[in-house]
Amino acid sequence: YCSHPSSTGRHMPSFDFSSEADMAALHNAIDVTMRAIDNRYDFKGTSAKVELNEKDKLITLYGDSEFQIGQIKDLLFPAMEKKEKESTKRLEDQPQQRISGNKVKQELKIRIGIESELAKKIVKLIKDSKIKVQASIQGDAVRVSGTKRDELQACIAMVTRAISDFPIKYGNFRD
Repeated sequence: YCSHPSSTGRHMPSFDFSSEADMAALHNAIDVTMRAIDNRYDFKGTSAKVELNEKDKLITLYGDSEFQIGQIKDLLFPAMEKKEKESTKRLEDQPQQRISGNKVKQELKIRIGIESELAKKIVKLIKDSKIKVQASIQGDAVRVSGTKRDELQACIAMVTRAISDFPIKYGNFRD
């Protein structure tokens, strides 16, 4: 459908779908996990620990065995979910690596922003839905604009229902 600019020349209402990690919540969850590790008798004298590298967007788990890495995840993931819902969905497991002796480490990559595959999927979902809005990819976000509030609302409801495997937020509303 074609949109004609209103006489005032104002833009159409719009908002963005995006995906930012709450780093404060993540730091918090890692502190909680480290305290839990320190307090557990079965972890005494082991190499069990969790580190956050905020610059490289990586969480590194260290343990004496693959089993122990699993135990650390069992502490970390609920702590993360409690601080920020769905935040574990942005983690991408890297292969476990053997390090000195027979110790193990595993990196979890923190995916930030909406990657291009997902962005294309969202734009296609919106197009196919026949909701009267336009969607365009803006860097690592998807901008949606339309003339009617309820169309924008319908779009939010539809996309948040359809995308359940990665945490997306909507915001940055402009009138």
